[in-house]
Amino acid sequence: MLSIYPIAPFVLLTPGIDLEFSFTEALIGFGLSPQLAHLLWLPLPMLLVLIGAVVGVLVTVWLERKVSAAAQQRIGPEYAGALGILQPMADGLKLLVKEDVIPHRADSLLFTLGPVLVLVPVVLSWLIVPFGQDLLISNVGVGIFLWIALSSIQPIGLLMSGYASNNKYSLLGGLRAAAQSISYEIPLALCVLAVVMMTNSLSTVDIVEQQNSSGLLTWNIWRQPVGFVIFWICALAECERLPFDLPEAEEELVAGYQTEYAGMKFALFYLGSYINLVLSALLVSVLYLGGWGFPIPVEWLAGLLRQPLESPFVQVFTASLGIVMTILKAYLLVFLAILLRWTTPRVRIDQLLDLGWKFLLPISLVNLLITAALKLVFPIAFGG
Repeated sequence: MLSIYPIAPFVLLTPGIDLEFSFTEALIGFGLSPQLAHLLWLPLPMLLVLIGAVVGVLVTVWLERKVSAAAQQRIGPEYAGALGILQPMADGLKLLVKEDVIPHRADSLLFTLGPVLVLVPVVLSWLIVPFGQDLLISNVGVGIFLWIALSSIQPIGLLMSGYASNNKYSLLGGLRAAAQSISYEIPLALCVLAVVMMTNSLSTVDIVEQQNSSGLLTWNIWRQPVGFVIFWICALAECERLPFDLPEAEEELVAGYQTEYAGMKFALFYLGSYINLVLSALLVSVLYLGGWGFPIPVEWLAGLLRQPLESPFVQVFTASLGIVMTILKAYLLVFLAILLRWTTPRVRIDQLLDLGWKFLLPISLVNLLITAALKLVFPIAFGG
C-alpha cells in the first residue's frame, strides 16, 4: 500500500504520522464513506511523484542549457523569464502544440506504446527514493530490486519504438539501446548487491540509515569507491548520456529511435531521459553519499543548538535539512554529468560494449567478492 509521510512542520511534530490516514479521516469527517475516501487518496501519491519528477526535469533542462553555454563560452537562455528560467516551459509548450505524425507503414500501436513504456517505469521508480527517514512515497522492503526490475523494462520500449518506426536508423538505434542496456545493467546490479550486502537490507531507507551513524566518515563511497565509480559510469550509460549516447548519435543515426517521433511522443522520450538522469543521481546519493544525511551527525548538531533530538524544532530542522542534502547531492552529480557531456568524446559502439563486458563486469564481480570477504573478516566495518 502506498503511503507518504508529510513534510509540513505541524505534522512533523509527531514522527511517522501517515498522511493517508490523516487525509482519509478528514474526508470521512465530511461525511464520505471510508471506501470512497481511500479511493480518492489512491491517485495522490503518483500525482505527487509525477509533479516532483517534472519539476526536477525543468530544473535539469535549465541547468543543462546554462552549464552547456558556460562550457562553450556562451550566455545561454536569457529572455524567457529571469535568467531564462522559463525556457524549459517554453520548450514543453512547443512540443505540446506540435503536430503528432505517424510514419507511413509504421506499426501505429507499437509506435505509440514505445514512448509510454520508456516513461512509466522511470516515473514508478521514484516511489522508492527517500528524502528523509519518513519522507518517501513507499518504503518497499525490496526497493532496490524493484528499481532494477523497472529499469529493465525501458529498453523494451526503446527497441519497440525503433522497430515500429519503419526506419533503418530507428531500428539500429533501438538495437543499440537494447545492447547497451544489457551490457551495463549487470555490472550496475553487482555494484548494488555489494551495497546491499553491507547493509543487510534491500530498503533504501535502511541503506541511508546505515551510512549516517558517524556522518561523512561512514558514507559508502569510502567503503565502496570502486562500486561508486562503476555505478556512476553504468548510470550514465543507462541514461544514454555522453559519452554513451550511441543509440541516438546524431552524426551516425540522425536521432536513433527518436528519428520519426514528433510532438508529445517525442516529449515523452525527452521527459524519460531527464527524469532518469535525476533519478540516477538521487540513487547514487542514496547508495553512496549518505542520502539525506548531513556530513556532521544530527546528534552533534542538536548538541550545538542545545536542543533535544525529540524537540519539534530539531525534527523540522532535520527533515528540511534532509531534503536539501538529498537534492544538493543529486544536482551536484547532475552538474558533473553535464560537464562530462562537453568534455568527453563519444565512444564507438564496439568500445562501449567492450567497456561493459570486458572491463566493468569483471571488476564489479571482483568488487562484490572482495566485499563478501571483507564482511566476513571485518563484520563491524562492513555491516556484518
